[in-house]
Amino acid sequence: MKNAWKLALAVLIALTLAACQTAPKAKPATPETAPEPPKTDVDTSAAPNPHDYADARNFDNPESLLSKRVIYFDFDKSTVRPEYRGIVSAHAAYAKAHGSARVTLEGHADERGTREYNLGLGERRGNAVDALMAAQGASSNQLTVVSYGEERPVCRVSDEECWSLNRRVEIVYTAK
Repeated sequence: MKNAWKLALAVLIALTLAACQTAPKAKPATPETAPEPPKTDVDTSAAPNPHDYADARNFDNPESLLSKRVIYFDFDKSTVRPEYRGIVSAHAAYAKAHGSARVTLEGHADERGTREYNLGLGERRGNAVDALMAAQGASSNQLTVVSYGEERPVCRVSDEECWSLNRRVEIVYTAK
């Protein structure tokens, strides 16, 4: 028992001394020994001009028309509305500048009408965008029209707001 008390007292003294010990003071950093900050690669190139439609960086630039790839249509119409002609022109300019670019124009319709009618309407809408792009310099071998009709809606509610979102052509690049 005496040995146990001696051992406990020795451990207690050792812990007390260890807790009282002070850490060595760090020397202030001098210019010779100061660590260098980590180097990171920073892109110092200029931001893309949002009106340069030949620059592929503009696909991700929200200020550029190339970042917009959906053309909406009026009910039962396949005429490209004036507010979307700039978007079509921007994509035509990109296709013209990049001969290897391949674009699929996916035509869509809302749920009203028969399946066959909506497939035809989606194709007419895709062809309308195709014709505008071709007229502005895109090569016909770069453009493909596909109609999904009412089969791929982005909105499934049966109201005008939702239907207007489904009446569209999506510009999809299969090669840039």
